[in-house]
Amino acid sequence: MHPLPIDDHYQQFQNALENGHVVVTADTGSGKSTRLPVWASEGSPTLVIEPRRVACTALAGYLAQQHGTEPGDQVGYAIRFDARYRAATRLIFATPGMALRWLGQGDLERFGTIILDEFHERRWDTDLLLALLRHSGHHRLVVTSATLAAEDLGEYLAAPLIQAEGRRYPVSVRHQARESHDMPDSRKLAERVAAAVRQTLKETEGQILVFLPGRGEINDAASALRDLAMPVQPLHASASNEQQRAALADDGRQRVILATNVAETSLTIPGVTAVIDSGLERRTHQRNGRTVLTLAPISSAAADQRSGRAGRTAPGTALRLWGEHAPLEERTAPEVQREELTELVLAAACSGVPVHELSFPDPLPGKSLNSALEQLQRMGAIDDEGLATTHGQRLFALPIDSFFAHLISSMPDASTRGAMVDLTAALSTRPRLFRFPDKEDQRRALGDWLPEPCDAATLISMLRQQPPAPLATHQNARREARTLASRIRETLELPGIPDEPLGDRNALMNAILKAAPELAFIRREKRRQAMGNDQREVIPDEASRFPEDSEAALVLDEHSTPGKRGHRQTITIATCLAPIPVEWLSRAGLGEVRMGPVSIEEGEPRTTQERHYAGRVIERRETTPSGAPLRRALADLILRGELLHPSGEQLETDVAQWSLYVGLGHADGEVPESAAAWLEAELERLGVEEPGDEGLLEPDDLRFDGIPEWERERFDRQYPRRVSLGDLVMDVSYQPTLKRITLDYRHGTRKAEPKRWELPAWQGWKVRYRRASRVVDVR
Repeated sequence: MHPLPIDDHYQQFQNALENGHVVVTADTGSGKSTRLPVWASEGSPTLVIEPRRVACTALAGYLAQQHGTEPGDQVGYAIRFDARYRAATRLIFATPGMALRWLGQGDLERFGTIILDEFHERRWDTDLLLALLRHSGHHRLVVTSATLAAEDLGEYLAAPLIQAEGRRYPVSVRHQARESHDMPDSRKLAERVAAAVRQTLKETEGQILVFLPGRGEINDAASALRDLAMPVQPLHASASNEQQRAALADDGRQRVILATNVAETSLTIPGVTAVIDSGLERRTHQRNGRTVLTLAPISSAAADQRSGRAGRTAPGTALRLWGEHAPLEERTAPEVQREELTELVLAAACSGVPVHELSFPDPLPGKSLNSALEQLQRMGAIDDEGLATTHGQRLFALPIDSFFAHLISSMPDASTRGAMVDLTAALSTRPRLFRFPDKEDQRRALGDWLPEPCDAATLISMLRQQPPAPLATHQNARREARTLASRIRETLELPGIPDEPLGDRNALMNAILKAAPELAFIRREKRRQAMGNDQREVIPDEASRFPEDSEAALVLDEHSTPGKRGHRQTITIATCLAPIPVEWLSRAGLGEVRMGPVSIEEGEPRTTQERHYAGRVIERRETTPSGAPLRRALADLILRGELLHPSGEQLETDVAQWSLYVGLGHADGEVPESAAAWLEAELERLGVEEPGDEGLLEPDDLRFDGIPEWERERFDRQYPRRVSLGDLVMDVSYQPTLKRITLDYRHGTRKAEPKRWELPAWQGWKVRYRRASRVVDVR
């Protein structure tokens, strides 16, 4: 084997590991991801937790080849739906999700050492694993990273720090942007990348590595480079095994590798001498309590990590498609500080440790933590102690988001449960099985096969059946989705995947609406391209089948993207919509019921009852109120003077004067919140329940006993509610705590404000006069 910089630290590593935990920080190219696992397995069976599936399989394959064996013998791996290892395998690479499930099942006991590689990515599941493993104390832990601020982690683990130099050649960094402060930008990205690649090909004979945020951008860039006389190879998590092997192999030819940030660290791509960096990544963050995926600028640390890939084997160049002085974040915040924590809390609970008993490298945000606890308790997934219930264990056993697991468990029968399983599997697989076609013959074929324009039903049917020509699905994604659906169905003892499209769509959508009403959205009244619920707004994806004439939908999948104002604004794109009738929203009790104006018709109070949801009236009906709505309606009529006149006006005055009387300290007593509130309570005390009861009332029945009668006349003279000066009539309001009186113009011919001598002797009060928007002090 070729010597690597980390080799100088072999004995230091072994000595530290013998005594406990170890933290290792090393530059790119040091050999930490290949040497440390082998060294650790010399002493005991070792599990290496890699954040990415591609790294798991690639590293296991590389080390197995170094040992002259096949993966699964001395060196194995375990990722979702693919595992190669035996009981005697001493070194296994696994994703965090697999490690968490093994931990909950007690299957980590055989490993003496557990390595958490690339910890600087700070995923929630690796943070949780570190907290759980530290709490249990059963394993020696090795935490490695290329960009980690390692001192704090060393204190957290009470572990020594080993620092190794990387094998890095000089890299010349250039920036390409209109202005030096320009941030990374997705506009015309494929065109800009293609131009940068063609320019770079004139400057280097080595491999060119291009960093792009996702599969869609990779496909667009590949299309823009299709005329190159050399291989253009994709490298991302959902690339096929053949594509991944091709990107990681070295056949001596110059090529262009289009990669996501999966290529930032562990994976070594041979011969790279030039990096072109878009400066963008897909990153999660919270919006209104939900984790959404958004396109965001990378951090300065990630930019340095990416540039370093150009200097692993020889001096290289890095071209950054943003301004030299762009205000990038120094480091990306850990996922636990920018995502909802439902999955983390449930995973901890299923591992037998309530989350509040764990200590994390960075504290969990209180608001997100409380929200997760409340949601899981509502779902019946955890108990009051924070431990998983049987239902919670079932949810966690399913290899999917706990929210979708809850939806599956909430379905009322085997048919809707199976359909929800298939939809969940389709939505949990990347890339998406199918996108709405832009060619007319494909649209016609889709409409003939599945006439109902519903994204959810389309995905279910695509998973269940091969679509007719000329339609096509992403076959690798479809195979993975069917595998996931089959495993969930088997776990839940459901029948196998049917070979027929979704039948009763309404039954499934009704059940989803009942289980998760927050998924219901309705079009905005004036901006029909947008949809809202009472908390959030989404924009239907252009690739959605959601029809223009549909008003409401269940939004079952979404992602965020930069808005017109760049990275400081994001919009949420709804990518899976299922149309539903607006009346379903009313039937589900969504929104707020408001009473409209009340009138007396044929001797009875009548009102309009409206249900408002997301800024729209979704139901309106005329009604004869009874009970509390009737009393509210009658109080409104009385105070407007349309019923039992003049008791309403007198009541308003009596309550206001009593409030002032108490406020000035002349008496102790309760002050009604308002005349309307007192009146509604009084009507209830008088037994008003049904229309017609108001006919038994007299104005004197609604008298408010406040200021003693023998003192009222003097008090009203001293503190009148209206002042008339002949040519000027004003309403008077009092603020006793501020000792301030406001005179509001009511009517009159006088242009100027009143004089203080014309007014009652309000000694010690400040007086001001208000007419329209003009306010002046009265002197």
